[in-house]
Amino acid sequence: MAYRIAPDKKKHFYVGIPLGFILYWMAALYFVSESYTAAIACFIALVVICYGFEIFSWVTGKGHGDHIDAVAGIAGGIIGMALYRGLIWLW
Repeated sequence: MAYRIAPDKKKHFYVGIPLGFILYWMAALYFVSESYTAAIACFIALVVICYGFEIFSWVTGKGHGDHIDAVAGIAGGIIGMALYRGLIWLW
């Protein structure tokens, strides 16, 4: 039995990739010499933004809040963070 991923989950995942990349870039600018602190700050901001968007959707009724949408966004954000870290390592 194959499991099909819903299109909106894919959208949240793909939006999470540049979000994680940009957040890590901004955190790395702020925490210049502390890469672990930048990664932790970026991850916390990523979780807050993804879950905050879903809670906002649920509370206002504009869209539907779904826990798995937030998880998909966070998963994409982690990929974006890894891409940023890889580019820094190659640089």
